[in-house]
Amino acid sequence: MAFHATAESKTAAADPVPLVSRGYARVVFALSFGLLLSDYMSRQVLNAVFPLLKAQWLLTDAKLGSLSGIVALSVGVLTFPLSLLADRWGRVRSLVLAATLWSVATLGCAMSASYGQMFVGRLFVGIGEAAYGSVGIAVVLSVFPVAMRATLSGAFIAGGAFGSVLGVAIGGFVGQLLGWRWAFGSMGIFGLVLAVVFALVVTEKKLAPARATTAADRAEAAPLRGLLPQLFSSVSVLSAYVGSGLQLFVPGALIAWLPSYFNRYYHLPTAKAGAMAGIFALLIGVGMIGGGIVSDRVSRTIAVRKWTVAMTCSLGSLILLLAAFHLPTGGPQLLLLGAGALMSGATAGPAAAMVANLTPGAIPATAFGTLTLANSLLGLAPGPAVTGAIADRTGLLGALQLVPLVALLAIACFLLGRSRYDTDLRRLSGLLAAPSPEMENPA
Repeated sequence: MAFHATAESKTAAADPVPLVSRGYARVVFALSFGLLLSDYMSRQVLNAVFPLLKAQWLLTDAKLGSLSGIVALSVGVLTFPLSLLADRWGRVRSLVLAATLWSVATLGCAMSASYGQMFVGRLFVGIGEAAYGSVGIAVVLSVFPVAMRATLSGAFIAGGAFGSVLGVAIGGFVGQLLGWRWAFGSMGIFGLVLAVVFALVVTEKKLAPARATTAADRAEAAPLRGLLPQLFSSVSVLSAYVGSGLQLFVPGALIAWLPSYFNRYYHLPTAKAGAMAGIFALLIGVGMIGGGIVSDRVSRTIAVRKWTVAMTCSLGSLILLLAAFHLPTGGPQLLLLGAGALMSGATAGPAAAMVANLTPGAIPATAFGTLTLANSLLGLAPGPAVTGAIADRTGLLGALQLVPLVALLAIACFLLGRSRYDTDLRRLSGLLAAPSPEMENPA
């Protein structure tokens, strides 16, 4: 068992050493986190105004779900190529361009006159957001110590849940007070302001004033074709990708449909339903941070415990949410629903740390882009859309009763990855220790 920590330490030692001040690292995290809030505020404001759009345009639940799912789908399709481009073109420039695009697209949604126009606007929101999560987390991890990976990953990814809270709560309030167009407009303006501030404060030069010579430096000089296969070269990293994506199906569906659930079954008006759903989205975010912190602490000496944390959280969300949606409305249901929401996203931090440990340090944005691809295509995109399609046939409650079962598949993936983690870490640490052929035989 002690081998896990040794091999993981060897792979971590090959990553770039952060050479920025602790204060500037915190500024980078704060601004990156702020843009992530804007990202998800622009994405989830739609869910707060579902009842208003349904009434005005007479939309089915399937169409409402598609307006939410198209963002995650476009994120999933484009995140890998755009993350790869960011690793080569420049992460800061990519982040600023992405934030500008999703903010302008959100303003376009505010001016939509039909479902079709709204769908196109949401598509461009997704295009803008496609690589932000993967590139943003790569920037954050590059300025902090490796030992904080799961904690930082969980905290950063939790920004999605916190942004969802703000998007749903503020969007519901503004939508009820001023109309749904103003709800979208306010999110777009906020994103543009943050993009300008980020561009002025964070630069590539400040992020990497110098670099020590490490195995990662030699890897950066190696051909890209030699690095990309390592993103998919082990059973454990594939298990981390797939398990993470499947588990995020659950919080993705909850964040999208809880405002409508509280509107229909608790008979709350739009603003109150959005605020109530925001509390549960907040719990999802807190769980993401908590999962990362617990993972870092329990895996200091036995690294494989990251997988155990992920499996435990998936199982907990399955049991608690199944029980919650089979209870009548009221206090006991809300209590179990809150506990289940807390655990449903807690696998995010451990999964991101696993991916970071099992992939080359020279292309971190691409590695996290691959994780984002899995999260989007397996979880965040189908979660809202599939739940909406089922709701048209069984009712929203019936659909939500089925959602937690997806966690069974996630548990199976994490269990498989755990069984191969030892072997895959050993092989990866050997690859990092070996000198590059290009370095041994320069042209």
